[in-house]
Amino acid sequence: MSRKRKSPDSDPPLSRDGTNGLLTPRDSTHLSREPSVVSISSSSDIGDVTSQSPEVYNGLLQKKEGRILAKKASALQVFTRSRTNFSQSRDASVIKVNATNLPTPQMLQAAAASPFTSAQRLIREAFWRKLKDVPKVRLENKIDASTPSLDFIFIPECVLRDGVYRADLQTSEGCQKPCRPNMGQNIGCEYTKQCTCLEYAAVDEEALRKRDPDVYQTYKAQKDANDFIETAGLPKRFPYTKPNLDARVPSTLRSFYRDTRHPIYECNQNCNCGPGCKSRVAQKGRRVPLTIFKTPNRGWGVLCDEDLIRGEFIDTYLGEVITNEETDRRESIGGKDKASYLYSLDKFVGDDDELTEETCFVVDGQYMGGPSRFINHCCEPNCRQYTVSYNKHDLRLYDIAFFAYEDIKKGTELTFDYLDKDEEEEEDVVRKREEAAKDPENLDKKPCNCGAVKCRGYLWV
Repeated sequence: MSRKRKSPDSDPPLSRDGTNGLLTPRDSTHLSREPSVVSISSSSDIGDVTSQSPEVYNGLLQKKEGRILAKKASALQVFTRSRTNFSQSRDASVIKVNATNLPTPQMLQAAAASPFTSAQRLIREAFWRKLKDVPKVRLENKIDASTPSLDFIFIPECVLRDGVYRADLQTSEGCQKPCRPNMGQNIGCEYTKQCTCLEYAAVDEEALRKRDPDVYQTYKAQKDANDFIETAGLPKRFPYTKPNLDARVPSTLRSFYRDTRHPIYECNQNCNCGPGCKSRVAQKGRRVPLTIFKTPNRGWGVLCDEDLIRGEFIDTYLGEVITNEETDRRESIGGKDKASYLYSLDKFVGDDDELTEETCFVVDGQYMGGPSRFINHCCEPNCRQYTVSYNKHDLRLYDIAFFAYEDIKKGTELTFDYLDKDEEEEEDVVRKREEAAKDPENLDKKPCNCGAVKCRGYLWV
């Protein structure tokens, strides 16, 4: 791929703030010191903040109807600049200045010397107000007085932008007979050979070998030869275990899916199995309580406020879903760090002639998303990301879901591997780390501070 965008099968990008924390925003206090205030003009597209030019004011900023308005403060002079030229105001108190020279050294010196404890408190309170609408998420900072960026909106689901579309609802084929709600102890969908939602799911090769050895031999020969295999009518693997409601044990991702990158197919709104079907997990959304917290050396991170079971669903990656062309435009404006918020939906590239790396959609979580936006990298992660589809015929839109890769104790930071690599032997990692340290091409790469025994030393090696 030409860009380092995150995907379950490709290298993820560098973080925005220069740390190795995934999607870690700059501290809001860095943009809030008085007497000068730096503002990004808002547009009617609430997520398209990056397309606006910065404007510097010594005045009042007011949020109104989704827009940020700049107003002249009483007894203050207002510095302003138009987009194309410097306009002359009728108000005598408005001074025409060249804003490209702002802030001046004098302004920076005054800002550095000015107290901003009140600004820190107001920023923190503003972020808390954002979290009020986000179930089971809290903020914690025991390191300093900083707060995550306020240039962020928590959203319950992805927002589709211009040029992005879902496959026609008629293509969302749901399972019918024999699937029904009262099957399998009232958790639906028991027969994997007949459940149409699992048509493209992983074949249960062991079950096939036992039930029909001749068909298994044919299947295996086609697989070994990399030939196309028609899997309809073959036994498939359910993605999740049965929940134990009495013991309050949730459905978990089965080991086959946990250790591979095979897509997970869940039932959908057109299915006959009902909402209680065990094949509906990620679509129901996050159920676990999370905390966005400040780490000592890796920006902001995420932890869970309760124990997690291996294979337990945590959350999905949310954001604006945009076209490749729009991604190029945003990257040209946002610079090299913009890529740290982009997640290419390229899992099925190659499965369809019309779907390529240039035409697949991209999730941009910079200004809109969920708490998973703050999850950090680790070379030995305790979480992994997986493709979850609710429409087997839609190759362009699906969820990126995070599951626990191991049992995780309450209060432990949640992490995943940017490169999504398989586990390696410690001696191999040590050798590669030593080689990477000597490679001059890695001088400009970000060092990895994950602290794992198998740390690779740098984020992108």
